[in-house]
Amino acid sequence: MNVLRLLILISFFFITGCKTDSGSSNLLKEYKGLAWPEWALSANIYEVNIRQYTPEGSFVAFTRHIPRLSDMGVDILWLMPIFPISENRKKGSLGSYYAVSDYTAVNPEFGTLEDFRALVNMAKAYDMKVILDWVPNHTGWDHKWISEKPEYYTKDSEGNITDPINPETGESWGWTDVADLNYDNMDMRQEMLNAMLYWVKDEGIMGFRQDVAGEVPIDFWEKVTPTLLEANPDLFLLAEAQYEEHFNSKVFHAGYGWDFHHILNKVAQGEANATDIYAWITEVKPKFSNGTLMHFTSNHDENSWQGTEFERMGSFVSAMAVITYTLDGIPLVYGGQEEPLRRRLEFFEKDDIGFSKYSYGGFYKRFNLLKDRNKALWNGPHGGPIVTLSDDPEVLAFSRERDGDKIVVFVNLAAKAKQIKIPIDPAGMTDLFTGGEINSALDETLVLHRHSFVVWTNK
Repeated sequence: MNVLRLLILISFFFITGCKTDSGSSNLLKEYKGLAWPEWALSANIYEVNIRQYTPEGSFVAFTRHIPRLSDMGVDILWLMPIFPISENRKKGSLGSYYAVSDYTAVNPEFGTLEDFRALVNMAKAYDMKVILDWVPNHTGWDHKWISEKPEYYTKDSEGNITDPINPETGESWGWTDVADLNYDNMDMRQEMLNAMLYWVKDEGIMGFRQDVAGEVPIDFWEKVTPTLLEANPDLFLLAEAQYEEHFNSKVFHAGYGWDFHHILNKVAQGEANATDIYAWITEVKPKFSNGTLMHFTSNHDENSWQGTEFERMGSFVSAMAVITYTLDGIPLVYGGQEEPLRRRLEFFEKDDIGFSKYSYGGFYKRFNLLKDRNKALWNGPHGGPIVTLSDDPEVLAFSRERDGDKIVVFVNLAAKAKQIKIPIDPAGMTDLFTGGEINSALDETLVLHRHSFVVWTNK
């Protein structure tokens, strides 16, 4: 590190320390970086929409699914916001989960705090971790801070509290059911942190998915992360953002792989190919020097607003899911994809997923268990590097290896059958889907049917 950069960093920490109390300043000085909790090294994420998950839409009803999800190999249960929803200015008849009226209570539509605790305890019994969807950028208009602490909010030129504004355009994002929080107010910051600490210390929550994390100042996260980890060093922290500073400042373990997700959509729609994926691997991914990205084919936003994975990816759905599980990153399954969910869920109304078949459950289980036992697929820096095996733009082919564990993946991205010469010696490997040993040899021809995929593993 050169002298100029060192002086800049010293100045930064001095300034940050002046903004906060001395205790947090000491935390920043002692904070060495963001190590992954051991339990999360091979983890996957499963997003839970309590309202839509069952006909009852309750904690109790969802809890009955935990043994099934454990059998599917799920590690992390990300619960969409469980907090009371503001009535004032709400959208639809039930409102948005992200219009929080109380950060330290649960939505009575979902059940009681005791019901929630039972859910968390059941998850622990099945060796799963629960993380909460946190909403730090804004509150609902019923939150007590609106009347008691109006200085906690962003205001317009006439002194009126505003909904969140797009900083690039100066126009509203359209989130009119929420009020934008003012992060220039240090007291508000502290109360926000205190609320998070309650869920960690008192309720046993193992981390957070931070909603619109990129709209919250980075220096807030630089205080929050070491403080949360002091309370529990085993937390897992996920940002709904793809900003390099969140990774390179070591304040989150993972963030959203939005760019990569959009590439997968384009590949499925014939607008991109393997060359674009390789370019992302070599040109974009290296910009994130710490942590990893979460990869997905769907989530609550994509499903409700952009369409189901079947709308966006058509017959490529399974192939794209294979890629999210085998490339470098932590994979996400949105609750209902294992059914599978072939329709958009209403966001502001009750709309039951309607579980009955679980037709894709075995597919996701196969990859969850593979990821757990094969270190080549572990998360972030703990997995194996990606080695490309083909220059055919219509075939994604790569291998990964770590501590003797190895996988080889071929995905046909074309709408026709493809042939490829096997670029490595597959001796000692088995087919993930058939369980049979690979009898092919180096330079033999492998036939990939339309939209098909092959995964070989030695473990």
